[in-house]
Order: sequence, then structure tokens, then C-alpha cells
Amino acid sequence: MKTLIELYDKRPLENILATEVFRPERTVFLAPPKVAEDKALRASVNAFLKGRGIESQLSVESVDMNDPQAVLKAMERVQAQYGDCALDICGGTDAALFAGGLFAARHDDLAVFTYSRRRNRFFNIRGASYASVDTGFVRFSVADFLHMAGGSMRKGRVDNAVLSRYMWLMEPFFSVFLENRRAWTQTIGYMQAVSQSNESLSVRAPAEVKAGRERVRADAQTLEALQKIGMITDLEIGETVSFTFTDRQIRAWLRDVGSVLELYIYKACLDTGLFNDVKTSVVVDWERIQEQDGVSNEIDVMSSRALTPIFISCKTGEVKTEALNELSVLRDRFGGEMACAAIVTAEPANAAVRNRASELHIGVIDLADLSEGRTGQRLKEIVLGG
Repeated sequence: MKTLIELYDKRPLENILATEVFRPERTVFLAPPKVAEDKALRASVNAFLKGRGIESQLSVESVDMNDPQAVLKAMERVQAQYGDCALDICGGTDAALFAGGLFAARHDDLAVFTYSRRRNRFFNIRGASYASVDTGFVRFSVADFLHMAGGSMRKGRVDNAVLSRYMWLMEPFFSVFLENRRAWTQTIGYMQAVSQSNESLSVRAPAEVKAGRERVRADAQTLEALQKIGMITDLEIGETVSFTFTDRQIRAWLRDVGSVLELYIYKACLDTGLFNDVKTSVVVDWERIQEQDGVSNEIDVMSSRALTPIFISCKTGEVKTEALNELSVLRDRFGGEMACAAIVTAEPANAAVRNRASELHIGVIDLADLSEGRTGQRLKEIVLGG
């Protein structure tokens, strides 16, 4: 096979998996006009191929995927131009698959194969003995999944490259949060108010300050706990409060109400040993637009296990329906049917939340799981089933 004919599908993985595994000289997508004209998508897929060391040339044939005769004619054009083609009967529309059958019937020398998501392997249909292969050896990174879907990963609030230096801190930090959960928003509001004027690590301010339209007071118990685990030093509490952030990264985390839970889940993912890549604060560049269809471009924690991307949203407060809907869109847009999603909340998840999450096939990890040490177990259940 020199040329692979691929039926474009909304499931990103199935568009590129055959090219990843078999590495033809050329991959020709048959795609609807809107996709064929999307230069950003083509550039992103090319970036994915290049990043994987794949030399396949990529081209796109614009065709009405709901018109079997139009699809058949497009296949004939590709066959006439390149020869030595193989057809991946995977993805696309029913009309496109029907056209593929007609095309195969006309060309006895055409290699035809398919992919089974359930069995995670390719199967030879005709003339493609090389295609009878298990895909368990393929591993994709978080960035790979974004590229193959037409996006890219930009640096977010956290530099993932430095996180290995703070692994010792993540669980103690989370324990402080759990023990002082009710005062947490107030504590972070205080941190923001007293450290916003410059980048200094040293703070000296009144014990009560204005934060937005409200006044917040330093919570002595929380500050003392933060000093005990080494996030702040030189703490003095009275009518005036003074302390020093240990470093700039810790300063940033103590000014962001959600960082503590995101860091804990990041470490929990690593501790399971399930994933070949884990990232936090994943910012998705959708053609350099910050939001698309009202959906945020940041994923709190994202991990990958072989061919499965996992999207995790972390909420220190209650989960709203909008958050579940947004997570579902992100999962479907960048992961397709093989992707998993989970919502983590530091509050008890009520029946309404659980029912909506179930409808959207989103796993739930709530306060009880976090408090009772079941986080890793729940992650495994969500990803592996059970």
C-alpha cells in the first residue's frame, strides 16, 4: 500500500490511527467541503504527523459524504491518480461506507481493512494481511490528541515542566484544603488582595482587607497550616499579618482557588500508574480563539492511556449543569467515542448532578471519595470500567 484512502469522521482518533500504524506514503481524506477547506485543521494534523515522525503526505478530497455516487467518484479519482491504494472502512457516513463497498467490488486488487474500537485492533477484510494487527502498542500524549482533532496545546496557568519539584507538596497542600475547606475561598481572596500590587514574595497587610466588594479576614488556622507544610514562612498574625511565600510558583497557587484540587488530581492520576501522560491546566488553541461555541479552552487535568484520552474537570465548589455540558463537549470534540471524562468536586454530589453526569457518561468523584482516600480507585473505575 502506497496510498491510504480514509473516510473522514468526527472521531479524531479513527481519522489518523491507520496512518499512525501502517505509515503509507500518502493519506487521502475524503471529507465534506467544510472540513476540506479548513486549513487550520490540516495544519494541525500535519503537525501531529510530523511530531510522530510520520512522513505520509496528506491531502484532502472535498466531497458530499452523504452522496454515495459522489464519494464513489472521488475514490475512483484517487485510484486513477495514485494507484496501489488501500481503503480503511472505518468512520465516515453510512453513504460513504456504502460507496466504499461499491468501490471495492469494482477493484479486485484493492486492499480493504477496518478497525474495531471494542477490540482495539485492525482486521483484514481483503488483500490486507498486514492489517491484522493489535494496536495496543500505540501510545499518544495529551498534545497528540489535541493535534489530531485540529487543536494544539498552549502553556496554561501551570508550567507542567516544574511540577516534579513539587510532588512532595501536593498531598499536604490538599490536606490543608480539606481541613479548612469552608474558609478556603476567603483565604485565597485574602491572598489575592494582599499580594496583587507587585511580584514580591513578602506580604505585610492588615488582618482584614477589602477584596472586591467584600471584606475578608485572614484565617489564622489556615495560614498556620500553610506555614507548617512549608508554603509560607515567617508568619506573624495580629492586627497586622505578615508572611513570605516560599517561591513564585507557590505564590501563584495560593492566589488561585482551584489550584489545590487540580494539583491533587494531577498527582492522583500519576499515582495510579494507568497513564502514559498527565498534564494539568491544559489550554487548547482552537485556531487561536479563546472560546468556541461558549466552551472554555482550558482543561483542568488531562491524561492519556494508550488510545484513550481522559478529560477531568475540577471544582472546589458545587457542580453546575453547565460544567458537565462543557466537559462533555470537550471530550467529544477532542476525544470521540474512546475518550473518558470525569468531574471532581470538593462538595457532596447530589442526585441531580449524578443523574446528569450519568446521562453524559461522565464519572463523578466527590467529597466523600476525596476525604476517604478513594480518588485513585475511582479514577481506575472510570477509565477501566467497573
